[in-house]
Amino acid sequence: MNLNATLFVQCGVFFILALFTMKFVWPPLMNALDERAKKIADGLAAADRGRAEMQAAEKRVQAELASARDEGQKQIINAEKRAAQIVEDAKNTAAAEAARILAAAQADAENQVTKAREELRDQVATLAVKGAEQILKREVNASAHADLLNQLKTEL
Repeated sequence: MNLNATLFVQCGVFFILALFTMKFVWPPLMNALDERAKKIADGLAAADRGRAEMQAAEKRVQAELASARDEGQKQIINAEKRAAQIVEDAKNTAAAEAARILAAAQADAENQVTKAREELRDQVATLAVKGAEQILKREVNASAHADLLNQLKTEL
């Protein structure tokens, strides 16, 4: 065979090989490349969505932390107010109790003073009767002169 025929056969084999490659090898290879490109694009899109979701979650976390911080501050302020109110109530209760105890002590002291005055009057009346006995050198009857003794007690 000559060089032209060989060249013609080689060109025919090349075209048959090119047609076979385009018909049977190229489509699965292109499908595999397309699927791979699609997977890569899906992965990148998923990464972008994940990044966006992470940023949104981070913003929600920051908002929740700020809310929790504010709520904590409010709770602390309320607790401090309540503690101050409890202290104030305790002071008022203690002051009222002290006033009640003082009033009771004053009333008791006045009762004791009154009782001591009554006992002193009785003793003075008894001494007066004894003094009168001494002066008169005779016995004065206490039951007979009860009105006189009572009058003497009130004058003292």
